[in-house]
Amino acid sequence: MEGMTSSSEPAGTPGEGTPSPGLAPFVKQRNILLTTYKRDGTAVGTPVNIAVDGDHAYIRTYDAAWKAKRMRNNPEVEISPSTARGVPTGPPFKARVRLLDLGSEEAQRAATLLKRKHRLLQGMFVPAFHKVRKYKTLHYEVRLLGE
Repeated sequence: MEGMTSSSEPAGTPGEGTPSPGLAPFVKQRNILLTTYKRDGTAVGTPVNIAVDGDHAYIRTYDAAWKAKRMRNNPEVEISPSTARGVPTGPPFKARVRLLDLGSEEAQRAATLLKRKHRLLQGMFVPAFHKVRKYKTLHYEVRLLGE
């Protein structure tokens, strides 16, 4: 429903954590521009979906994606609000990503948060695409630097 905030959700549901001030702009944001860095320092921006829970956010990709390889080599990233096509709509924030263990409780929580926020895309299409292509789905925790 329009106008509902995460505080109006029943206790115990994903998304109940009060967002940190730095992540507050991303709570209702559907897409972000995730900027990762190649080994030579070249920045590469990719639009991704985001879900925020308390002082951290979650994103998802697959194991063969170039962004996954870049994040494995350099976990320092920038995130900024954006359109679905990756056009920034706000200022960038420096952050660090952490790969969540496959099948862990934390990865399952990330999947649930993304699925609830992006029901059609992350709830159906992305998991089906990963399964058909035999990709491993990777979940990352995103934390802003300095918080």
